[in-house]
Amino acid sequence: MGSLETGIPLKRDNLSRSNSAGRTERHPFLQRTRSRFSRFLLFKKLDYLLWICTMVVFLFFVVLFQMFLPGSMVEKSGASFENEMEVSYGDLNILKEMGVFEFGEDVRFEPTKLLEKFQKEARAANLHSSAFNRTLLRFGYRKPRLALAFADLSVDSQQLLMVTVAVALQEIGYEVQVFSLENGPVREIWRKIGIPVTIIQTCDKTEIGVDWLIYDGVIVSSFQSKGVFSCFEQEPFKSLPLIWTIHERSLAIHSRKYVSSGQIDILNDWKRVFNRSTVVVFPNYVLPMIYSTFDVGNFFVIPGSPAEAWEVDTAMALQNDNIRVKMGYDPEDTVVAIVGSEFLYRGLWLEHAIVLQALSPVVLNFPLDNSSNSKLKIIVLSGNSTSDYGVVIEAIALKLKYPSGFVKHKALDVDADDILGMADLVIYGSFLEEQSFPNILIKAMCYGKPIIAPDLSMIKKYVDDRVNGFLFPKENSRALTKVIKQVFLKGKVSPLARNGASLGRSTARNLMVSEAVEGYASLLVNVLKLPSEVASPKDVAEIPPKLKEKWQWNLFEELSNSTYVDITLRSYTFLDKFEQQWNHTQRERSSAINAANELFLYSIWEDEKSIEMVNARKRREEEELKDRTDQAHGTWEDVYRSAKRADRFKHDLHERDEGELERTGQPLCIYEPYSGEGTWPFLHGSSLYRGIGLSNKGRRPGAEDVDAPSRLPLLSNTYYRDILGEFGAYFAIANRIDRVHKNAWIGFHSWRATARKETLSRMAENALVDSIQARRHGDALYFWVRLDLDPRNPLRLDFWSFCDAINAGNCKFAFSEALKRMYGIKHNLDSLPSMPIDGGTWSVMHSWVLPTRSFLEFVMFSRMFVDALDAHMYDEHHSSGRCYLSLFKDKHCYSRLLELLINVWAYHSARRLVYVNPETGEMQEHHRFDSRKGKMWIRWFSYATLKSMDEDLAEEVDTLHPTRRWLWPSTGEVFWHGVYERERTLRHRQKETRKQRSKEKIDRIRRRTHQKVIGKYVRPPPESNSSMVG
Repeated sequence: MGSLETGIPLKRDNLSRSNSAGRTERHPFLQRTRSRFSRFLLFKKLDYLLWICTMVVFLFFVVLFQMFLPGSMVEKSGASFENEMEVSYGDLNILKEMGVFEFGEDVRFEPTKLLEKFQKEARAANLHSSAFNRTLLRFGYRKPRLALAFADLSVDSQQLLMVTVAVALQEIGYEVQVFSLENGPVREIWRKIGIPVTIIQTCDKTEIGVDWLIYDGVIVSSFQSKGVFSCFEQEPFKSLPLIWTIHERSLAIHSRKYVSSGQIDILNDWKRVFNRSTVVVFPNYVLPMIYSTFDVGNFFVIPGSPAEAWEVDTAMALQNDNIRVKMGYDPEDTVVAIVGSEFLYRGLWLEHAIVLQALSPVVLNFPLDNSSNSKLKIIVLSGNSTSDYGVVIEAIALKLKYPSGFVKHKALDVDADDILGMADLVIYGSFLEEQSFPNILIKAMCYGKPIIAPDLSMIKKYVDDRVNGFLFPKENSRALTKVIKQVFLKGKVSPLARNGASLGRSTARNLMVSEAVEGYASLLVNVLKLPSEVASPKDVAEIPPKLKEKWQWNLFEELSNSTYVDITLRSYTFLDKFEQQWNHTQRERSSAINAANELFLYSIWEDEKSIEMVNARKRREEEELKDRTDQAHGTWEDVYRSAKRADRFKHDLHERDEGELERTGQPLCIYEPYSGEGTWPFLHGSSLYRGIGLSNKGRRPGAEDVDAPSRLPLLSNTYYRDILGEFGAYFAIANRIDRVHKNAWIGFHSWRATARKETLSRMAENALVDSIQARRHGDALYFWVRLDLDPRNPLRLDFWSFCDAINAGNCKFAFSEALKRMYGIKHNLDSLPSMPIDGGTWSVMHSWVLPTRSFLEFVMFSRMFVDALDAHMYDEHHSSGRCYLSLFKDKHCYSRLLELLINVWAYHSARRLVYVNPETGEMQEHHRFDSRKGKMWIRWFSYATLKSMDEDLAEEVDTLHPTRRWLWPSTGEVFWHGVYERERTLRHRQKETRKQRSKEKIDRIRRRTHQKVIGKYVRPPPESNSSMVG
């Protein structure tokens, strides 16, 4: 206590100290008074800042009431109540011009970045390839595919919305598939409308996978489907267009808690999901502002949702007749609810004041109860439970001479449904020009209540005056009193108002259906980048009108007995559970890191101790061996480190050894190219198969997969890794193939074929291996994924027609240009290698088997072909991202053309083409030799021709060392006869050098000077020895 009275001396400059002393001398009691006041604040724990702000706000409102509210004018004039009304109303523009009455017109959400992106892409899509002047064609052989992903299939408003949208999308040409993390009653509804449903797992469980690339886009509903996002955050699904719809505001509320509690990691985790979404869709313009923390320029609004009508139906089923009694009102009371915009802006309190002023004369027309109180009750529904806006409403009511407690304030987040359910009239008291129809007004209409609203443009669009509601001029609120008097007749709601409420309910239950349906259809047109073989959907205007009039309530009538799910409660429950799992995971990770650190520190101590022992032993051994030899040797430290490294990875090395041993006895090894964790569920685990990772990232832990970028540095370049696709694995394996592949036959299998369930069964694998060992078809190409059964080819087109269809109509042109560059043809090449229609089929999706020797020949041809394509297309594609083989910017450009290249080479190099049934293993040869006579370009594809061309290119690289950008040297080995001769000459020189050194050493030994023997000891015979002894 003493320290508080004496105080703590503060450091001040001299001027401040002198001024303070002067004031103390003039006012000796000032210091004591300040000390007592400070002590009062400290010990009473009074939040004086909040108290001061409250007083300032209160005084500000008092001044405004005196200046602008009608009461001040009445007191000065002494006029009657009717005169007071005439004076108070007038033109509201005066208040607006003075800046006091702000209607909030500046509160708008505009997805500027997203709209600019759509416009830019639309302009680019209408342009042709400027560099080659090629026309891009769309063939439209299949429908666009769309996937819908849900957290579950419970009966809720989001399912109703998406069912309505899906039915309309089907009508304009979309093919829809539903995926859900959990099953539910709505699965039967999806089945009835012809949409298949698949129950999936989150992508951290790799037992079951989905090839999302077969879909042109994905719509994910609700943030509770976050488990699905783990799939789309992995390669190769990162670039798939994804639309995320959010209807709840609970995540935005929780995000504030994350910030205040310092849970930045969990907030960043949600931000990552928002960043992954191509577009985040909200059903109104309030939600994107609430979620502004996560906005990265991809927010979009499609107004319209059955959520409000659904919530009202659920609330009405749960409400009872005692709701008025619980709220403190008599059954005979007439309750008027004043609602407004969800936005908070400066003029909100004044709008409520004007509506209350308009209600004042109506109070006189209502009877009184036994306590001489009016039967009319007024409730202002605004703000939330934590705000102090009720104090403002009470002050306004008292200023307007309402009895104390006559006007009550209720919070939107607590009492909205109860108030709207028991109200007799709902007045929309906001003059804000909103961008969509107010949700609170939709709810009021769904409750079947008469509504009165200003004639705002968005409200007039759906409410007809005196038909399904009542309107009054926004800029002339004096008409509001007249409208209120029309609604009430002798203290009761008039028949006109009741009829309007009934019509309003049917209107509100299906409000903005057309906007929602057309909005999603239009958004898909802008977001989806459909390949050239996919048909464009019909125009949005061609959606049948009956599908835009009502939500699909009829489909959900059969599920009326199902338990309705409270979406809000479910969303909060999900977030709480997610936070618990997140915190648990973080604790486990932290514990693992701490344990690893402790283990790491102990291992460092062990290593240091061992190193010291090794160094001591090494010094002792070196001293013992000193001067005994002059041979160089490595240090014991290097040997020790190698031993430790081998011991650390002995388990992995043991597994690799087992895999190598299993493949050593097999005639065939099939490689599976993959990129990213999303492909792991589709890779095989048997010894017949071996993965090859096209990227340094996304490698399978513990697997003996081939690292393609380490074998071929070209694949470390993202541009070429994307543009080559799975074809890049051919180059990586062929580069010094003897170091990784030691089998007589080699094969490749696409993970996408496994996803389509077109993988070899155990029976087919055995049949293929037996055929290879028996050499039944000789030098043949075995394949098991057919072109005529490809989903991209529903019309079963021939080879070149299919190639054109998937390459924007320019496959044949690109192929001919590549052949011209490859073979150095100067004139136009009018014809292409023949791929006849003879009843046979071709291989697709990089799934085939070849002899290893033939594979190297194919790679030799492919390297030159890809080099020609690259020289032809690189400049435009690398600079603009566009090529004439795709309708849009496409980083994979000619990868679809390379997918079919194996067929052209195999046919024209006289290889047999044998189809293997992936289920039974039955084999059938296609395009037999007797049907190829006169059609094969043998001279162009012969080994001698290709080998000569390959050596010419290698000689140019080896001798001229060209500095121009050239792809061919980077796709594999550079080898020609001159290299062999040079290497042989070098080996010969090294051999001669060794011989010369050996000869010189022998000569040196022979020329050494040797000392002659001085004498020789001869052992005497035994007889002489014995005689001497005797």
